[in-house]
Amino acid sequence: MLTSLKSWFISQPSDDYLADYAKSGDTRHLTKLVTLFGNDLYHYLVTQSNEQLAFDISQQTWLKVMEKRHHYQGQNHPKAWLFRLARNALIDEYRKQQRFVELEENTAITTAQTEPSFDYDSFNRALMQLSFVQREALSLQQEGFSLDDIQHITQSNHETVKTRLRYAKQNLKIILGADNDQA
Repeated sequence: MLTSLKSWFISQPSDDYLADYAKSGDTRHLTKLVTLFGNDLYHYLVTQSNEQLAFDISQQTWLKVMEKRHHYQGQNHPKAWLFRLARNALIDEYRKQQRFVELEENTAITTAQTEPSFDYDSFNRALMQLSFVQREALSLQQEGFSLDDIQHITQSNHETVKTRLRYAKQNLKIILGADNDQA
């Protein structure tokens, strides 16, 4: 089973720099936000797209944070709010490029022949074969988000998120091969 090791090594900050930035507009708080969440945001986006698009959407997200800072509610998890902005920007870009297609949860996936040993490249290729919604749910879980956070980010109900995660893991096992239990 895939687990996120990030949460073991990186403690979440107790300060809500996003709330501070939303109130004051002080760029020092924005700089702290970029430092804290910039890499995680880019990593999430690159798992959902390619490197160039991830970079562009990441930049657009930070611009939206500056533009929409007054919409942030202090009770929201700041990282979840950022990821929701990024997700919406990515979907908008896909729609603009007419590449985004909402796929059914049980879309058949062709089994790819992979090498017997697990490597990062084969896992990445397998991940990209998942439907957008499955890949998104799995990536968000790997970023350390709870089911409730994923539900909030994707604007889906709780059971839908659980189903997407289950199908994503099942499909990864099929794609990577039944003998590879690392997925």
